Amino acid sequence: MKKIQVQSLPLYEVIRDIAEAFGSSYDENCGEYHLNLPENIGKGFIKGINFDGGFGILIYQCTFFNDVEIQFNVNKTHPLKFLYCLNGELSHRFQNGEELNTINQYQSAIVASKNYNGHILHFKANTETQIGSLEIDREQFQEKVRCELSSLHPELKTLFTDYKATNQFYYSGDYSLYIADLFKRIEEFENNDFVRRIFLEGQAYEILTNQIIQYHDDHNDSKNRSLLRRSELDIVKNAASLIENSLNDLETIDVMAENLGINVNKLQHGFKYLYGCTVNMYIQKQRLDLAKTLLTKTDFNISEIVERIGLSSKSYFSKVFKEMYSISPSEFRTNHKKRTT
Repeated sequence: MKKIQVQSLPLYEVIRDIAEAFGSSYDENCGEYHLNLPENIGKGFIKGINFDGGFGILIYQCTFFNDVEIQFNVNKTHPLKFLYCLNGELSHRFQNGEELNTINQYQSAIVASKNYNGHILHFKANTETQIGSLEIDREQFQEKVRCELSSLHPELKTLFTDYKATNQFYYSGDYSLYIADLFKRIEEFENNDFVRRIFLEGQAYEILTNQIIQYHDDHNDSKNRSLLRRSELDIVKNAASLIENSLNDLETIDVMAENLGINVNKLQHGFKYLYGCTVNMYIQKQRLDLAKTLLTKTDFNISEIVERIGLSSKSYFSKVFKEMYSISPSEFRTNHKKRTT
């Protein structure tokens, strides 16, 4: 395992220390510092930028050839960190502790060390890992948002105002779909001038804003949480697969959501995000797609097709089919037969 000592702050000095440990160099452009991993260390990069008010962001997009441990050991209060695992996995422990906490893909962690104790980040070898880290100097930051801090959840208010680091803090959970999209925008933004700095600062603050909203949402009962987490997209995809495979025997949306362990609002949000429609619209589209297949590939009569797609009314089926395709089911079948013969 390769161990790297980072003994400096702020972020540009962090990049400098890592570059020195790798025997490499780094680039600077408009306050953004970028380090490409040397070929003997791995593939990818580490980059960071500081904004006004003690706020900054680090991005690790790395595949290391050996296990790498970055040890942040500075003889001063360490920044409050919001860690987001966008790909791969990351392990974290406090400098004065033994417990190693793993942050998996689609998970985030809020970490604050006590006194001058540092943070240890562990990257697994040969694992494509992408980490976003919001870094906040609480003493500087609270001067900027002192009034607004009063509206935070009590635990967060204590965390943000603890600029002397009298308490250790660790909190993890699945981050929201919207936060995932914000990091994707950062990754895809290519402008390299003044506009980029403004954009990055705006995105970083928006990530922080949505993390605070999510923290409040996390403290609601699971059935009352409104934010869709990135990890819950698989549940939405399972719901879509369930619909496709059991059109003639579907449960209600409420029952389906309960069986899948997700609330109805988040299920609807997931369908709009993935498929651009509500659950009912998705069901109807799947039914009509299946009806088209049965009309062209089988000799089932209309009543049999209506039953197989999970409807009970021929007239309703004809109505929605014509609304969708501007032609009746019978005419659609007749025209298809003419084309094929």
